[in-house]
Amino acid sequence: MAIHIKSAAEIEKMRISGAILRKVHNAIAPYVVPGASTMDLERVAVEHIAKHGAIAAFKGYHGYPSALCTSINNEVVHGMPNAKRILKEGDVLSIDCGCIIDGYYSDAAVTYAVGKVSAINERLLSVTQASLEAAIQQCHPGGRLGDISFAVQQPCEAAGFGVVREFVGHGIGRAMHEDPQVPNFGPAGKGPRLKAGMVLAIEPMINAGKPEVRVLPDGWTAVTVDGSYSAHFEHTVAITKDGPLVLTR
Repeated sequence: MAIHIKSAAEIEKMRISGAILRKVHNAIAPYVVPGASTMDLERVAVEHIAKHGAIAAFKGYHGYPSALCTSINNEVVHGMPNAKRILKEGDVLSIDCGCIIDGYYSDAAVTYAVGKVSAINERLLSVTQASLEAAIQQCHPGGRLGDISFAVQQPCEAAGFGVVREFVGHGIGRAMHEDPQVPNFGPAGKGPRLKAGMVLAIEPMINAGKPEVRVLPDGWTAVTVDGSYSAHFEHTVAITKDGPLVLTR
């Protein structure tokens, strides 16, 4: 495993990439309403990525057709925008997006409640988001990668939710996916030592029911096997001597 340690100059480039990605997410958010199609959201993303002089990181990645992943309800990740997929009251929608600026990647995801959602799904979103924040707090030099994983797994499983095993977070930099893999499960105190200059995309993918997922025949969309709803939150985080620096905040 070759973990690339970034210089201060590289982290600054990634901070700029992350700041643009946050603007893209912020531009999309007002359109996440009943009656909007996921293709409407894709159009907003494409327009704002271009406006800021960035490149859509996902489009064309291993043949993926879109700038966004838009995953609704029991879709865990990699749902593809589609003019026929209309949001309705009570849906949960995960929007995952990445940008490239000056050769450096940023990656972030948010899961939205569309209108009013059920109590269990409201809790799913809040617990998943809180687990990401708990994981970010572990991003200090001298810790272990497993500390991040455990910080996600423990509160989510304590709440009765399933932690997806098939998809994990990752290192990020001049490529979208770099070493190390960042699982959302595993024991604390294990794995590679965290060092200043590591940059990680930390992304809890949590199901209201069991953890198992399967990929649909389109080759991309991953769904829960039991049909339960799923939440996905992600930030790109640099580990610095002063602690975590969230580049996509």
